[in-house]
Amino acid sequence: MTRLPSPPLDGLRRQLRRGRAVAQTKEDIFVRQTYTLPREAARVKAKEWFERYPKAAYWTSVESWRVLPDDEVEFTMRRLPSAD
Repeated sequence: MTRLPSPPLDGLRRQLRRGRAVAQTKEDIFVRQTYTLPREAARVKAKEWFERYPKAAYWTSVESWRVLPDDEVEFTMRRLPSAD
């Protein structure tokens, strides 16, 4: 069995560094909160965010999510700090 060489990861590393650098600067103005909740509680929490911070004013969105074992969901909510 012949092993294939691993692909170069330099480009991915650079992209990750750039993304993290932007997240730590004032260029990224969004407020984020990450939750890990059972599926139904996750739905309720996301609805609370959309009710409290309307999408039209705060650009509220579910930035990322993934399903974990035991039907839990890890998700990150994102919004602007104010509606101004």
